[in-house]
Amino acid sequence: MTSPAAPINPARAARFVAATIFIDAIGFGIVMPVFPALVMKLDHGTLSDATRIGGWLWQVYAAMQFLCGPMVGGLGDRFGRRPVLLGALGGLAIDYAIVGFSPTIGWLFLGRFLAGIFGASYGPAMAALTDISSEEDRARTFGWISAAFGIGFVVGPAIGGLLGALGPRAPFYAAAALAGCNLVYGLTVFPETLAPENRRPIELRRLNPLGALSAIGHAGLVLPLLGAYFFWQLASNVYPVTWAYYAIASFGWSSTMIGVSLALAGISMAAAQMLLVGRMVTRFGERGAVMIGLACATAGFAVYALTRSQWVAFALLLLTALQSVVQPSLMAMMSKRVPANQQGELQGLNASIGAMAAIVAPFLLAQPLAYFTGRHAPVYFPGAAFAVAAVMGLLTIAIIAATPRAEPRAQAA
Repeated sequence: MTSPAAPINPARAARFVAATIFIDAIGFGIVMPVFPALVMKLDHGTLSDATRIGGWLWQVYAAMQFLCGPMVGGLGDRFGRRPVLLGALGGLAIDYAIVGFSPTIGWLFLGRFLAGIFGASYGPAMAALTDISSEEDRARTFGWISAAFGIGFVVGPAIGGLLGALGPRAPFYAAAALAGCNLVYGLTVFPETLAPENRRPIELRRLNPLGALSAIGHAGLVLPLLGAYFFWQLASNVYPVTWAYYAIASFGWSSTMIGVSLALAGISMAAAQMLLVGRMVTRFGERGAVMIGLACATAGFAVYALTRSQWVAFALLLLTALQSVVQPSLMAMMSKRVPANQQGELQGLNASIGAMAAIVAPFLLAQPLAYFTGRHAPVYFPGAAFAVAAVMGLLTIAIIAATPRAEPRAQAA
């Protein structure tokens, strides 16, 4: 006779997921300051050559995230979150070591290919939180996890810059060690969070973004929210894709000022995610919190498009921190409309949508900025990317407003 499974400790599981997201963000950010130097060292080329190769490396990473998100999520729905998440951590440790030791550019592409696959672990991590949190607490929990990512993304580049003094490979070895330590930690403390009755068989047709989208589309009124999530991801990519270039074109900021502004943005957004998400959802509901965050973000985009005052720019960084409530609240809205045995599939699909937005965003946002700050522009308009982001924000608001308020409980597939 089989002994009953040990009860899950939700707090312990949530701490591990938070640590995983935090360390993933540190690992991603820790290598950013040294990646150009490593590419130039292996390619024996100029900074311009390294920039071009870096763009291709990013496209490989984002493409694998897009393709593998539903597959990793589907595996989590079948075999449980624990083996998928721990396997991804082990894979990331190996990936960072490969990049650190890479003797040629080809090895860097292999590393980014693997990082895109194993980095899709964000979906199973969020699905594990869905398993252990109540519907009422889900937005607050997602907010804390988003804050862990934001803090890690602020800390990572700072550590990477310091380690870079030891050479361009040192941060990759550090990232590999962090992922390895987190794997050991997870083996010790992380329980399986997906109950056997909530697992589903693997269907090959659903292990890709289109198949997953078709399957998820039958689960309640989630499709409009997925569309809103895509447009929101496009809009919010305006900061990582164009901020540094916008700040130079609009205010003539140095790299130090740009770094200070990004650190301020990261800290204020992390604080908002930790302190405001739960309170706003309790007070206004998930839909209300999403709409307030979107309104603040879209207003911020519009002002950034028009302002030439650096003090206004700094002040707006604090106001637009309210946009941090959008993602966790929107994800909580979606999770309520999907049955328990499709939560991994949903979170994997969300990861794919985020990756697709990351692929499209440079064309949609960076190109207008480049055109309207170029020599042949009809008018000098460094806020062009933020004008596009404001339109994306308005589209997101319109979709959320048009989505019925009813949230029917979907039947398990």
